Amino acid sequence: SDIDDEFYNRFLDIFQAEMGNSDLNVDKIASKLGLERSQFYRKIKALTNYAPVELIRRLRLQQGRVLLTTTNKTISEIAYETGFSTPAYFTKCYRDAYGETPSDVRNKLTK
Repeated sequence: SDIDDEFYNRFLDIFQAEMGNSDLNVDKIASKLGLERSQFYRKIKALTNYAPVELIRRLRLQQGRVLLTTTNKTISEIAYETGFSTPAYFTKCYRDAYGETPSDVRNKLTK
């Protein structure tokens, strides 16, 4: 529905504006949307089938994948820019999500 689209777009706007902030979490986004954590959790889960934490991680990883394939930024720069607290954690999450490491992606692009 339009209301759901508007809600999700507001969520995305907040998330994208603050993506690089590794302290950004479910509570902070919920409060910016004027919702309690449990309301926010239910709404996001209903709209996306993902828990908010999973959704945030997926969005960060998707942005990381875009940056890996379209920029010459280092993996560390990309990790911090997408809000991961350490490059190692970014690499672990990336491998879990995509079955390859950010370095693997870079090595394929340079061949």
